[in-house]
Amino acid sequence: MNISLCELRCGDAATVKRICAGGCATRRLYEMGFNTGAKIKVIKNDFGPVIVSLFGNKVAVGRGLAQKIMVDG
Repeated sequence: MNISLCELRCGDAATVKRICAGGCATRRLYEMGFNTGAKIKVIKNDFGPVIVSLFGNKVAVGRGLAQKIMVDG
């Protein structure tokens, strides 16, 4: 079952399945490391940007972009 990154809770781990965005947004997310198959762990998802651990780095993603990142749930 695919859900958006915004639907995950703090501490949840998931795998990126696809990006549902336009060309520029998709390219930006790929450059940040959100490629298909990337493993992520949610560090913060309450107010403001979603912060995830991605390849050992903390990455902040605005809620608008986070809604376009589909992960396995």
